[in-house]
Amino acid sequence: MKLILNEEQQFLKDTAKNFAEERTPINHFRSLRDNKDNLLWDKDTWKEMVNLGWSGILIPEEYGGSNFGLAGISVILQECGKTLTPSPLFATGVLGAYAISQYGTEEQKKKYLPQIANGEITTAIAIDESSHHNPLNINMPAVLKDNSYILNGKKVFVVDGASADLLIVVARTSGKTGDSTGLTLFLVENNQPSINVVKLDMADSRNYANITFSDITVQKENILGDVEAGGEAIENILDIGRIAISAEMLGNTEAAFESTISYLKERKQFGVLIGTFQALQHRAAEMFCEIELTKSSIMAAMQGADNNSNELQRLASLAKTMAGETLHLVSNEAIQMHGGIGVTDEYDLGFYLKRSRVVEQIFGCSKFHTERYANISGF
Repeated sequence: MKLILNEEQQFLKDTAKNFAEERTPINHFRSLRDNKDNLLWDKDTWKEMVNLGWSGILIPEEYGGSNFGLAGISVILQECGKTLTPSPLFATGVLGAYAISQYGTEEQKKKYLPQIANGEITTAIAIDESSHHNPLNINMPAVLKDNSYILNGKKVFVVDGASADLLIVVARTSGKTGDSTGLTLFLVENNQPSINVVKLDMADSRNYANITFSDITVQKENILGDVEAGGEAIENILDIGRIAISAEMLGNTEAAFESTISYLKERKQFGVLIGTFQALQHRAAEMFCEIELTKSSIMAAMQGADNNSNELQRLASLAKTMAGETLHLVSNEAIQMHGGIGVTDEYDLGFYLKRSRVVEQIFGCSKFHTERYANISGF
């Protein structure tokens, strides 16, 4: 496997780099946070991203997309991660688009995929029911009544859940907590009065929500995939999401590292540049090596996904583990090497530390994925 981008992927990466630097520098993120924006992303900016075709990258051409693959959307997220570009691209252009493309009926694809590609709707996946990620730890019941299912329960830490028009909800139609069987995916339009959405104020100022469902009726035609076969489907969807979010985390890491290296070359202590101190050089070298290893693991994962690799689960867990540990390391070191100014709100660097601590938990922290990798490998 050659861990390099092809011409189309490199073009997407360059386009995203220019867009992020010109249209969504970190001051754009800062202004949304300071203004306490309800969406925590800008509709006009999102429309520009849609016009660039980013929302349809994982959608087949017959439904209005370009089908450029996970590597295509991942390199965009990587560049957007460098400026903390706020948008529903991850939850909509990755999770929603992939889930419906892979598991939707023809009617569902015709209805929803063009709307996603055109930016008419945004999506979110509602999975977890506790603070610790576990896609099998599902209690929320879906009870069959007549020809419909009735949903009751609560989902927490839903990425982009505060603004999503369409929710993909994982519920239990049989079995008990921890069973991989008995899970079913439902498409639920988020415009019903019995759905209570509570936006979360997280440290990293991203769009998250807790969502409560009270006697929500879902018709059988809104089941995504097969009844009670959602366990396998959701793991596959999550692995795609884990790889994509790992690429975004890599962008966060690279920006924090580049800022730190620039500071080491400018800041003087005792009359000399602190970048000449051997101890700091060693620490910078360690960060550089970890970043390169993380790049390779993410590249392998996104190419493996596009090539339908049988190792997708291991590759996804490796990428998420490396991305989480490296972002944690680099965000810590960046703050320490900058000193007190690193944690002041006026300085941008603190944003990466805050994003690190929250995004590490999305779809499983490093500890979760280290254990998952070991179990898959037979250890």
